[in-house]
Amino acid sequence: MSNELYTLNAEVRADLGTGASRRLRREEKVPAILYGAEKEALALTLDHNKVIKAQEDEGFYSHILTLNIGGESVEAILKDIQRHPYKPKVTHLDFQRVDPSHKIHTKVPVHFLNEEKATKGGNTVAHHVTEIEIVCLPKNLPEFVEVDLAGIEVGQTIHLTDVKLPAGVVSVELAKGADHDQAVVTLNAPKGGASEETTEAAE
Repeated sequence: MSNELYTLNAEVRADLGTGASRRLRREEKVPAILYGAEKEALALTLDHNKVIKAQEDEGFYSHILTLNIGGESVEAILKDIQRHPYKPKVTHLDFQRVDPSHKIHTKVPVHFLNEEKATKGGNTVAHHVTEIEIVCLPKNLPEFVEVDLAGIEVGQTIHLTDVKLPAGVVSVELAKGADHDQAVVTLNAPKGGASEETTEAAE
């Protein structure tokens, strides 16, 4: 994702309420709210086409974004996105301001590496989570977390404690205690219960 897609122009809106939001959407605009950093919340309007293009990229959901508001650049992360139930339209956005000195609480996607190796012989991978909830300073925010399946064995489950997080990044679940060590991914034998090696041995 280019820096251009990480930067969005926004305007402060005075018209609030459901009727005003409907009018904005008819004009190809997206209503939004910006809050946090102990500052007053701002009601904003963004260009729908720019938002649609940006939200197609995974990084839009975890990267620190720049909102240009009346000549001022504000760093923020996306906290919520609402979509039309069946049309390809974004109907509302929630942004949270980023303070470089304050930790942020968010979720980042998990990228599973070498999955094609793990699934040789008909093995199947069960993804228990696709995102990991984290806390970190803005400067340490990763776009994603990698989980390598190259050495995983049939029947093995990788848990949160097995995932190497970048320096300065803490798992929200693990911070709650050892009993919150969530399963992340499991490698299962082919349907029928036998791996390729077991089948060959039997033959």
